[in-house]
Amino acid sequence: MTRRVVGVIIVVAVAWGGLAAAIYFGLTPVLGLDLQGGTAVVLTAPEGTDPELLEVATQIMNRRIEEIGAVQEPDIQVSGENTVIVQLPGVEDEQRAIEAVGQTGMLSFRPVLDIVPGETGPLAGSGTPNIDDETGLTIEDDLAAETWLLYDSGTGSEVLKLGPAQLRGEHVADAVSQFDPNSAVWAVSLDLTGEGADLFADLTAEAASYPIGDPRRQIAIVLDGRVVTAPGVNPSVSPETGISGGSAQITLGQGSDSQQEATDLAVVLRYGSLPVDFEVSAVRKVSGTLGADSLQAGVIAGLLGLLLVAIVLLLAYRSLGLVAVIGLSIFATVLITIFGLLGEWVGFTLTLAGVTGLIVSMGISADTYIVYFERIKEKLRQGFPVEQASADGFRIAFRTMLTANTVSLLGAVLLWALAVGAVKGFAISLGIGTVLDLVVALVFTRRAAGVLAETRLGSGGSFSIEGAAR
Repeated sequence: MTRRVVGVIIVVAVAWGGLAAAIYFGLTPVLGLDLQGGTAVVLTAPEGTDPELLEVATQIMNRRIEEIGAVQEPDIQVSGENTVIVQLPGVEDEQRAIEAVGQTGMLSFRPVLDIVPGETGPLAGSGTPNIDDETGLTIEDDLAAETWLLYDSGTGSEVLKLGPAQLRGEHVADAVSQFDPNSAVWAVSLDLTGEGADLFADLTAEAASYPIGDPRRQIAIVLDGRVVTAPGVNPSVSPETGISGGSAQITLGQGSDSQQEATDLAVVLRYGSLPVDFEVSAVRKVSGTLGADSLQAGVIAGLLGLLLVAIVLLLAYRSLGLVAVIGLSIFATVLITIFGLLGEWVGFTLTLAGVTGLIVSMGISADTYIVYFERIKEKLRQGFPVEQASADGFRIAFRTMLTANTVSLLGAVLLWALAVGAVKGFAISLGIGTVLDLVVALVFTRRAAGVLAETRLGSGGSFSIEGAAR
């Protein structure tokens, strides 16, 4: 008895306390476009576009959108064969949203002038125009001017001082990742246009004039103000001719990481801008007021449904209804906490479809209590004592719970795998709720019903467990 009571108290404390802690630390669920308001842009690619190019385009868009600010967890997904849907919660400026996802972007090759270890540039706090006082990095990249950019070299963070761009993306004809059998390393083979070949020869000749180990022997490849890589010029390159002929090789290293790095770099070099010529098919704006109304309606619907379920459970199962009400509150608080943590850790956004999934999962949880309580009533009518009816009823009912929830979970997994857009949010909410329902049944419901069975509420009147079985 004592162990069960302690177990119930711990479960309740963890559930309710966890929600209070999440709210205190600001780990509330991140709201999607339809609950917060914002802008949705539908982009259509030409028929027959390679799916790989669409994925590359979404990655580039994500990086760009992160820089426009005021966007809480953008949702960019490929829909169908040639459509990309971009949802920008919190952004109500349609033109700004379209520019963020549709701008051309810029790939450039720039000479490295200096390297400063760490994440802070030497101009931090100097008040220099276009330099962030806190980080010392360039605020708005200008291809015609010197700039300070952060670079993760693989061995640590560095701040690179870069000269004006010498080549741009249009000077790259092709780039292919390959494994060099002679040196047993992964590399990117680079082909340049006629004009690009001359510019590249001049750039590499200048870099080759500096000694080995000098940072000025490196050339940075920059995409949209982000340093992709900064390889050094090979010692065999002459400072008089540079790398001529319109082709070059960027050596990266060995192993699977180098293979992936070579593949990614080749894609960046081939498609410095968006690799697909998208057409803006539709722009949909959702006001913050409409989003708030949707959220309020969803919350009210959920609370009313929970209230009605609680009343029915109390009328039908008397004291066992109290177990169900507390259990549903535990289920709801843990679910909210989970979505808050998912929003913080992996950027999951809760949409109106997700709220629907939560409400459906609450219904599934209510069904779980009904299945269990009916088994208890069945055992009591067969003459079993309340304590044994509670224990045996759960053992028998759990098989039904497990079967029913497995079907729901499989449905959620299939929805997530086959559907797109908001339906995925519904599937995730339903799947998490289904798993949590079984966990709550095991750690709380069984213990709470067992504790109740050993008190006066087990067999002490019409509101007791026995009273519900009459």
